[in-house]
Amino acid sequence: MADEHPHESATRPMHGLLRTLLWLPWVLALIAGVYALGRFTADIPVAYPPIDMHFKYGSTGGERESGFPYWIWKVLPKVCPEYLPGEGYRSLGFIYEPGRDLPVGVSKRFNLGIDRVFLNCAVCHTSTVRDTPGAAPRLILGMPAQRMDIKGFESFFFNCAASAKFRSEFIVPQIEAAAGGLSPLDRYVVYPVAISLMRERLLMLRDRFSFAFDQPDWGPGRVDTFNSAKVLFNFPMHQLPKKELLGASDFPSIWLQGPRMKRDDGQRMELHWDGNNTHTEERNKSAAFGTGTTPPTIDLRAIGRIQDWLLGLEPPAWPYAIDTAKAARGKAVYGEYCAACHGASGRDFSGAQVGHVTPIGQIGTDRARLDSYTYTLAVNQATLYAGYPWRFTHFRKTFGYANMPLDGIWLRGPYLHNGSVPSLRDLLEPAANRPVSFYRGDDIIDRDKVGWVSNVAEEAGHKYFFYDTRLPGNGNGGHEGTAYGTELPDADKDAVVEYLKTF
Repeated sequence: MADEHPHESATRPMHGLLRTLLWLPWVLALIAGVYALGRFTADIPVAYPPIDMHFKYGSTGGERESGFPYWIWKVLPKVCPEYLPGEGYRSLGFIYEPGRDLPVGVSKRFNLGIDRVFLNCAVCHTSTVRDTPGAAPRLILGMPAQRMDIKGFESFFFNCAASAKFRSEFIVPQIEAAAGGLSPLDRYVVYPVAISLMRERLLMLRDRFSFAFDQPDWGPGRVDTFNSAKVLFNFPMHQLPKKELLGASDFPSIWLQGPRMKRDDGQRMELHWDGNNTHTEERNKSAAFGTGTTPPTIDLRAIGRIQDWLLGLEPPAWPYAIDTAKAARGKAVYGEYCAACHGASGRDFSGAQVGHVTPIGQIGTDRARLDSYTYTLAVNQATLYAGYPWRFTHFRKTFGYANMPLDGIWLRGPYLHNGSVPSLRDLLEPAANRPVSFYRGDDIIDRDKVGWVSNVAEEAGHKYFFYDTRLPGNGNGGHEGTAYGTELPDADKDAVVEYLKTF
């Protein structure tokens, strides 16, 4: 048999090498494509089986549209500390539990190739209680977040984005240090692009929300919900009547939503401070816009879990001593003056006017929140979720403020819809005798007057917010006169407050 031609034998390995070199870019491209497809199309929320953990940290979908890259969120307080009132997010009222890297009310989702974070329901409806200045705080779910400065949170991100330091050369090194290093892809592509996009979006929002910076500061525990909604509908904010632009009000509690779905006469209660909707389902989806969701991105299953849990969630009982004899006397006085509007007790919401709107001319409280919600906004809200089975159909313009049940009232100060009265005992005084100014943001209970300690300006380096009732939208008038118990003898007022401790 003849030997193989030496030339063919020598060139065969060269042909194999050439074929490998020709195919290698395609193989690498395929691998890169599979990696990119897997990484940048994944959408994985962080969720928790225990419902209380899910409420505190679980995603409701807002990260898809509004989420901040996790590592940018983590390092921005070091990049722009001058735009925070103190150290880190704690200075804005965020609450950190031991062992958690994110505060209560901040959720995470892997989306668009990175971990992204944003707010969830708990950021506005969870806070802490202390017995004394040196006592450990107790975390209470469902109560108003009276320490959370949501406007300060927005201002921090807006101001940082507008500064010269919101650039890759300042932020990426901080991320590398905090994360223990980055891959070349993240270092030179992913995070520079994310920083650029985040800056562009924040500056756009800063311009659209600029009306809020002409308002008096909201302070902790308050938010202007429905003027923010007007921004979503592209209202020309700087052309609106001034009376529409002062809607800052307290965060509400969210306990016992089941009894709020129907009154004792079978009718639905009127929800929100002004009673502009009677359906908790719509109210909840509307509130979810504040956590960054939109109709296509809301996680209805996650929202549904929370919604079901809140039907029966009860507030904690008053943890201190109660004078039972005084409370019994207060129960009788409360029954005569208060029960028809606010329910027989903290669990019995029966009463002819409970959950109904009282006309502004009768209740007489500051009307700014009422005026901020307009008929035009209600009409626009009716377009939300158009094409979905759960399209909004129940928003309406009202003529006053809704009478709320008082469950857990000891944790819901300051009082009135705008948080303009520091304690229940002060609320039983005529407006002329109520404090003209006080401090908001403390979490120490005033056991005598019932509310939060409000005469302390600063504690351990943390400055509390000075609330001035003379500013527009902050008025503390109304809810006074014979019908509201403000002309009762002091002993009767004290007894009513003692009874309200049982709620």
